[in-house]
Formats: sequence, C-alpha cells, structure tokens
Amino acid sequence: KRSGSWRGMNFSPTQPVDLAAAAVCGSHAMTAASTSIAPVVEDDIEDLEDLGGAETADGVRVTRDLPPVVTLRAKRSASRAAVGGGGANTDGVGHRSRANDSDGRGAQSDDDDDEEGDDVPEILGSSEPAGASAVPGVAKVHVKTFGCSHNHSDSEFMAGQLGAYGYDLVTDPDDADVWVVNTCTVKNPSQSAMNTVITKGKAQGKKLVIAGCVPQGDKKAKELEDLSLIGVTQIDRIVDVVERTLAGDAVRLLEKKPLPSLDLPKVRRNEHVEILPLSTGCLGQCTYCKTKHARGELGSYSPEALVQRVQTAIAEGVTEIWLSSEDTGAYGIDLGTDVTRLLRDITAVLPTDGSCMLRLGMTNPPYILAHLDAVADAMHHPSVYAFLHIPVQAGSDAVLDRMKREYVVAEFEKVADTLLAKVPGITIATDIICGFPGETSEDWERTMALCRKYKFVELHLSQFYPRPGTPAARMKRVDTKEVKRRSRELTAYIESYRPHDKLVGTTQKVWVTDVAKDKVSLVGHTKSYVQVLLPGGEENKARLMGKSAEVRIIDAHRWHVTGELIEVHDRTAPRPEAPPAPKYSSPAAEAWDLKTRKRKEAAARADRVNEKGNNACSSCGAPEGETCGGDKEGTGSSDAETTTTRNDESLGTWMFRALTTAPENRLEWILTAGVFLGLLGIMLSWVASHLSKIASGVSAIASMTRTDR
Repeated sequence: KRSGSWRGMNFSPTQPVDLAAAAVCGSHAMTAASTSIAPVVEDDIEDLEDLGGAETADGVRVTRDLPPVVTLRAKRSASRAAVGGGGANTDGVGHRSRANDSDGRGAQSDDDDDEEGDDVPEILGSSEPAGASAVPGVAKVHVKTFGCSHNHSDSEFMAGQLGAYGYDLVTDPDDADVWVVNTCTVKNPSQSAMNTVITKGKAQGKKLVIAGCVPQGDKKAKELEDLSLIGVTQIDRIVDVVERTLAGDAVRLLEKKPLPSLDLPKVRRNEHVEILPLSTGCLGQCTYCKTKHARGELGSYSPEALVQRVQTAIAEGVTEIWLSSEDTGAYGIDLGTDVTRLLRDITAVLPTDGSCMLRLGMTNPPYILAHLDAVADAMHHPSVYAFLHIPVQAGSDAVLDRMKREYVVAEFEKVADTLLAKVPGITIATDIICGFPGETSEDWERTMALCRKYKFVELHLSQFYPRPGTPAARMKRVDTKEVKRRSRELTAYIESYRPHDKLVGTTQKVWVTDVAKDKVSLVGHTKSYVQVLLPGGEENKARLMGKSAEVRIIDAHRWHVTGELIEVHDRTAPRPEAPPAPKYSSPAAEAWDLKTRKRKEAAARADRVNEKGNNACSSCGAPEGETCGGDKEGTGSSDAETTTTRNDESLGTWMFRALTTAPENRLEWILTAGVFLGLLGIMLSWVASHLSKIASGVSAIASMTRTDR
C-alpha cells in the first residue's frame, strides 16, 4: 500500500522514502515526494485569489482558480514521529516571523511567549484517554483548507508528510478519526466557517488539529480552547501533533522559527499545478489586516531553494507553477536580493517548449515599482502568463492613507499603465474594499472612476469586515445600508462590460489543468490567463489534461470564453531530473539549526551527568577517575582539561570564549568568575593608582598656594 495507489490518492515519491528510518528520525528526515489528488468542494468560501468566475452553458457557476476548499487523502505509519526541532530537512528556509499588531498592541503581547523557546510542543493535558483511533496504523485523517493559495500550499505539505508516514487521509470527514483544519483569518466569513467546522467536529467527537493563520494570530480565541494548534512555520511537525492529538493530548506548537523546508513531501490538490510560496509575511502595516498577526514580518526563501523547487516540479510533470506570496514585489528584501533576480533565475529553467507555465503571485504597488521592467521581461517569456494581481483596495488617497497602504493612487496607475504598455494583452486583476471606515461619497466616486478607467477584467469586491485586534476595527464604520448600496453599484458596473468578446473567432493556445465545477467541462487558460471552457468527458480529459492545445474561441461570456479543440500539443523538450535541494536556504535557517543542535548537545550532556552522578565529567559523562570520552586519543585527560581548553583549543582561545559566551558547566563558571574578578581587580588598582597621583598633585598645588600667602 505504501508504494502503490491508495484510495483516491496516487502516491508516487520522487525519491525513495524509508518509512522505518523516518519514524525514528522524525518527520524532518523525509525526502521530497509529491502526489496528487482531485479536490473535493464542500463549502463556498471566498478566496482572495479566486478572482473572476464563469458560467457553463447550463448556467453552472465556475471559478478561474481551483476550489478554495479541499480535502486530501493519505495513510498513517505504525511508528510515532520523534519530537525534535532540527535535522536535515528542518533547518527551514527564510526569516523568522514575528507576530505583532498593526498598532503595536494586542497580538504582540499575546504571542510573546512563542517568540523564542525550545521548539517543544506545549502539552495542555489529555482531554480523554487514548481510544481505538490512537492505535498506530489505523487512524484516518481529514484535511480541510480555507483561504489563499499559500494556505493550500501549506496543506499540501502537511498532507504529504502524513501520507509519507502512512496515515489514511479520507475525503469524507465522517470517516476520519482526526480533522486537520487549515484556517484563514482574512475576513469574518472564513473564520466563521472555521468555527462551524470546529463545532461540528466536537459534536461528532472528532479529534481536532487547527492550523493556519487563526491559531497563529489569535491563539487565545475561545473557539480554540482545549484544541491542538500548530503554527504557520511549524507545518513540518504535523505528524507529531496529529499523533499526540490522537493519543488524547491537546498540543500547542506555535513558536516562530524559519520557514519549513521546500523539500518536504507533498500531496498536490491538483497534480498539474505546483503552488510555490516565495515568502511569508510582508513589510506593510495595513490597518485592516489580521493576516499580519499570523504571518508576521517578511521572511523569504532563498532564490536557490526556489529555483530548485521549480526544477523539481517540472521534473515531476506539472503544467503550471503558481508563485504565491503576500507581496511578490517585496520578495528578497530581507535577504539582500529582489524579485528581479528571482524571475531571471526561474525563467531560465522553464521548459523551452512552453509545456509548463509560470503564474506570478499577488503584489502590492509600493515594492513592485522598482521591478516593472523585470516583470514585463518575464511576461514576454513564452512560458509565463501575462497576468498579475495588484490589489488597489480604493481609488481615494484619503482612504488609502487610513488603510496605511503606503502608496497613492497615482503610483498604482503608474504600475498599471507601465505594464499595459509593455505587455500587450496583459490581464490585471485587482481588489476593492467597499465601505472602509471614513469612506465618504467623494472617496467612493474616486474608486468608481478608477474602475471605469481600467475596466478590470477581474475584480474582487469585498465589503469591509472589522477584524478583532486591528486598528480599523476601532474606527467609525460607514452605514451598513450605504456600504451595501456601493457594493451593488460596483458589482453592476463590472458585470456590465464584456472584455472577452474580442476573442471570438480567434485561435488561442491554452493550457488545460482542471475540471470545472459542473464536473464535465475542462478548464484551460490563454497566455493572458483568460479562462477557456472546453468540452469534457473521459476521452477529452485523457487527451487534454495537463497539456497545451490550440483551440478556436466560439463564444464569450463575462468571466470566460468557450472553445473547440483544434490540436493537442505534445511535449517536445526533455524534463531533466532536479538537482538536490540546498541544505540551508537562508542565514536564518542555518542559525536556527545551529541553535537547535547546541540545545540538544547541552541536554545530552546534562542527561549523562545526571545518570552518572555529580562527579561525572560534564563534557562526556564519564565517572570520576575514568578516561574522559572527550579525549579521542585515550590519554586520560581529566574533566578540567576537556572543559577548560577543549580539544585543539589554546588557552588564549578558551579565555576569549569564556569572555564572550555563556559558561557551560560549574568549572567554567568558577574560572570565568575568576577571570572577571581578576580583571576587575586590575581596573580598580589602575584607578586607585591614578587617584593617588591626582591626590598628590592637588596637595602640592594646595601647599604652593599656602606658601605664596
């Protein structure tokens, strides 16, 4: 079962996975593996990246992106994953995330205890004795995801690890022993949906693990009491958290650490699409944003790690690669690099036959301004979609200032105008928040004027939702009736024009990657990322899925076009094997791994000393009188020798280390204290000697004064 096809999931590791060894070493020892599974839609939850939409011939509504709610399958192992913070694949990549409120309050104090620590789960206690579901090898897990593509990527990594360890992930939540719920905190409806799932799970007696932005940003929420929580940077520990939850513990693993490795096993929600997170967090301080509390400050993966992951996905046969980020334009600032270099490096490894397409992620105007030429150059590549999501949020500078968006409307217009001029046919998608606190009628009319100017092909409209703990939640709100009126006004306008009519009668190359929500039509995209619906059926699905094709556009609708097949393109360029992943992808990852190893070494020394008595060598644990284990030549060096000057360490080197690092045992405490006391005595002697000279000088001057008198 571990090497074959499981129910509903085709598990095909790219490298052999030694499950027995992995069970001993923990989830961090696993090599990368990618699998695929058809998504199952259960709720109609809005996704900020699920822009636009379409209708089939029979009126069934479909969306441009994959469904925002999915479930996955895998199987559980017979051995428990070891608890540990380091290892070959847990060094992580990127920058440590820090949770803080937009106005410097709230979430910062709430999460201070998670900022540093020993990377060990907080066990709140067993809610009940372990039942049958805790027996190794028989537990079933249901994974449910809310929110953006970054969240879906996290779920894919968590499902991949669970699958590699043998957990049985089921599509039917009623069949599961434990639910892993990956949450979104962008808007009230998404968090309310999480609450509904939690209530339903508790009513059915299910074990619950809550992941994602809600527990990371608001761990003290009432709905999360007595539940297992796992933070956004701790997804490489999901196996351990699930296992302990099944055993009856409520585990909280929310410590901030570098991003998890991109080399983890993965179960793709769509086997033809690789979702690649560039970073986490952002540099902004938007007053309405709750996601910043969870994702924190900007933390980027290194260009080398991202390029290697792109090469791995290409070697595994994907058709699309989605770059996902809270702000693509800000990528790499924390590492001293930028998105220009990243786009150059990634496009250099894309297949030359256009069999794999790259889609750029969401970007805010401020940081992309300096990279418009690089973005335009990338979109001229035959394997890069001419599509970019640039949220403007409002067409009024006054509203943008209250939002703390860090740009003005003119800067957004510069971004849009430049790309429209440099990339003919580009599709620019945007977001609008309707009814932000303080938005006047004049402000709203400016927003409407901006939408009329650009006639955005794709526009995501959202009424303002006050998120607890954000500055905007304390602002005076616009009347609800007026907000709804404005929302209806903009909705009516964006549905009044038909940007795709010009495509009717043309021949377009499309890339087919999905099945529409009617479960029949096939979904493809043009180079400008216009959604094309094609005839479905098992025969066409086998011919087209994951491939590109020439189609003739025969009809156009507001959100999509329909086409008829002319020719299917076969892949002509070879897809070479991917190079090995780098061990460390950022300085933060290397520093974290070093910290973890030192902590484990110190704990091991302490355990040896405790086992063999206080007189044992504090370096190796050897009893007093025996040869020190730290003496590799067997010369019988004593504890004092090994702890004072270590192997191959001169006295001068030890003195420098003693003065610049924390002592590691009692002898070093005594010697370090002696050194400091000696230095203090020298300083006091120097001061005393100079004071006596000064006193002598003063006395001589006083004597001369008396003599003159």
